Amino acid sequence: MVNLDLLFAIIFYGILIIWFLKQRNRFEVHGKIVALYKTKIGLKLMDRLANIAPRFTNVLGHIGTVVGFAGMAVIFYFLTKGTVDLLLIPDAAPAVAPVLPGIRVPGLPVLSFWHWILGIFFVATVHEFSHGIWARLYKLKVKSSGILFFGPILGAFVEPDEKQMAKISKPKQLAVFSAGPFSNIIFGFIFLLLINFATGPFYNGLYDGVGIEINEITDGFPAANAGIEAPVVLTAINGVPTISFDSFLNATKDITPNKQLILSTDKGEFNLVAGTNPDNASRGFIGVADFSLKREVKDGIVEKYGAWFSAVFTWVHMLIFWLVIINFGIGLFNLLPLGPIDGGRMFLTAMEGIFKDKKRAHKVWAFVSFFCLLLIFINLAPYLWQLLLWLLKPVMMLGAFLG
Repeated sequence: MVNLDLLFAIIFYGILIIWFLKQRNRFEVHGKIVALYKTKIGLKLMDRLANIAPRFTNVLGHIGTVVGFAGMAVIFYFLTKGTVDLLLIPDAAPAVAPVLPGIRVPGLPVLSFWHWILGIFFVATVHEFSHGIWARLYKLKVKSSGILFFGPILGAFVEPDEKQMAKISKPKQLAVFSAGPFSNIIFGFIFLLLINFATGPFYNGLYDGVGIEINEITDGFPAANAGIEAPVVLTAINGVPTISFDSFLNATKDITPNKQLILSTDKGEFNLVAGTNPDNASRGFIGVADFSLKREVKDGIVEKYGAWFSAVFTWVHMLIFWLVIINFGIGLFNLLPLGPIDGGRMFLTAMEGIFKDKKRAHKVWAFVSFFCLLLIFINLAPYLWQLLLWLLKPVMMLGAFLG
């Protein structure tokens, strides 16, 4: 079966490479993996937006600073706690997951290539444009805007004058730095409201749940010992239907250790005996994880709206869903006190204000940045392995075909 995401990626990046080669003199390359295509697009709009209500925008910028430091504390805590859990608790999920197509993150659907490209580009554009608005609010020159390529990742950038930035007050610097993550968090809430009160209810009206799709079976536990292989759709437990998350929770809430279970699935029925939950000895455990609701279009929908409607609406609905995830994910990740990203610059500015001695401030900033980088690497290791396997899959399939 053709991997459409991989095919789209090859075509898309093939076109980008041709464009890059033809416009090579217009790109500014840094470190061989970052390429900037500088333009003046959007600079006048930044000026207009910054001057519509400057007092309100200034207050909003300082609110963004407070939200930014609060978000920094929250994401740093969860990253640290999640890493400790990952190292000490069996089968614990990583605290950080890459938003990349082809990589399965527990609790989320697989991200498609076009949802990824459009989501990342929208979020990056809003992020960088917000930096530009607050830079112009404080009369900082914005030299350029444009498209950024960080390896295969497509994004956007604005280029404020860093010399002027160093001369404004620290509260104003913090407002500029926090503007990008703060705007992502705001848009995350906007899209969350949209999906909860508009597209979500309509989407649920198009589909019926037919079962719980299980995407992970833990080795050594009853489900694996019974011969169940993922992915599998669970439709009932001991005759109790599991066609929604509520019914699934209802069917599993009374499972105790050593209880006899019959699991009805799309691959047949399986008899097993529940084990003991590692986290709660009074609860049963069958060793399944990473659930999603399997849906089918309701009867009459195709006749009412046409065969294409449910597919198109679902695509749009999933784009909004991923805009929620990507906005919150990138907004919070950028608040980590790490190196040159927004949170790192905020943290360094705060340390310079606290210690007065720039050398000491930079030492604290460097230590915290390295610690964050180490935590991120530990959490991303399993996903980087998945990405490598996804990229090598066509090569292995070709080798098997030729062999």
